[in-house]
Amino acid sequence: MASGPSHPSGIAELQKQIGVAFAKPELLVRALTHSSLAFERGLLEQGAADEANDNEELEFLGDAVVGLIAADFLYRRYPELKEGELTRLRAGLVSRQHLGRVAAKMDLGASLLLGKGEERSGGRKKPALLANTLEAMIGAVYLDGGLEPARVLVEKWVVEPYVSELRSALERGGAIGDHKSALQEYLQARKGGQPRYVVKGETGPDHRKRFLVEVHSTQGESAHRVLARGTGTTKKHAEQEAARRAYQKLLREGQELQPGQTTIDEVAAAGELIA
Repeated sequence: MASGPSHPSGIAELQKQIGVAFAKPELLVRALTHSSLAFERGLLEQGAADEANDNEELEFLGDAVVGLIAADFLYRRYPELKEGELTRLRAGLVSRQHLGRVAAKMDLGASLLLGKGEERSGGRKKPALLANTLEAMIGAVYLDGGLEPARVLVEKWVVEPYVSELRSALERGGAIGDHKSALQEYLQARKGGQPRYVVKGETGPDHRKRFLVEVHSTQGESAHRVLARGTGTTKKHAEQEAARRAYQKLLREGQELQPGQTTIDEVAAAGELIA
């Protein structure tokens, strides 16, 4: 495991890169600490994992903070848009896919503190893990300095570089960040009915659940077919992941899009813009 930001010089370098000076740098260290490392440390030092030393609670907080800041920004920037349009833009900005690519652009993977198993499995490049880490870091910034430094960070890195292109994609009819809407529109256009989401399993303690969700078709030749499965830390995230996989699967099976409809990959290209 790379020592990276566990060393004071590494912490200072990362703070300079993201433009935030922490009053309590230990919050940043915690935001970068994956549960795999906290677990390994717990086994070695205490005989059990110390859950207070990983970033999952900060991730929970950061998820709410980034959603609030994105919503406030969009409300002020685009007063002419309707609620549904604002919701779709916000969904694009706070999606796991978008946050994962923002985190990659920030090179957060190099700063992660991982357990040996997660390190071997390529955790530094996993989009979902990077997205979680970015949310945790935003949560840490909020706890350390309040809403204003968190707002500056989110607007600089997550919102400002991409919102204009997302707005353009919205005008072209793209299902920005909302894979459930994209799948629903796709199925309805082919008389496939409404997709149905079914929770198939839950794992983990109450404060760190993971959900497994299936999405089913409800009409037509593929009625009751399981289109795809998705997992996430909330039911909402799991449903979005299932919808994303289902939509991409349907496209790969060779079903043509309606004229002018935007594919999920085209939406991703517009919504990410983070090559």
